[in-house]
Amino acid sequence: MTENNVFYTRTMAKVYANQGNLKKAEKIYRYLLAHEPGQQDLIEALSEIEKQRGDRLPDALMDLFNQWIDLLLLHQNVQKLSKLGMYLKNSR
Repeated sequence: MTENNVFYTRTMAKVYANQGNLKKAEKIYRYLLAHEPGQQDLIEALSEIEKQRGDRLPDALMDLFNQWIDLLLLHQNVQKLSKLGMYLKNSR
């Protein structure tokens, strides 16, 4: 499937950026810069998008981080249950 680049405009890139779709906005700015190299406003807009995207964790990394937290909480619960089991065993 090919994308329709007719809608690759500065305005569309701004709309995507304002909606938080930074990946799509970045793609449009890169396309525009490839066809209009040296346009300072495009360079600045792309730089701002890259800066904003750099502040966010990639989705895959965020998923791994969430899994790590879940595993850490499970481990803590297992430790508590183990201690409780030992306490119950010793109190008999």
